[in-house]
Amino acid sequence: MLDTVVNKLRSYRKYQETYRELSRLSTRELADLGISRGEISNVARKATL
Repeated sequence: MLDTVVNKLRSYRKYQETYRELSRLSTRELADLGISRGEISNVARKATL
């Protein structure tokens, strides 16, 4: 059970870090990566899988 909690915390931190980094990029930089601003949350969520 403790492993599950630890893994969820790690995933959440990874999500936050990815979301924060992508949010800092300009719209142009995101477009170069093929990401729109509205997709940042989904991309960050996928990064935790």
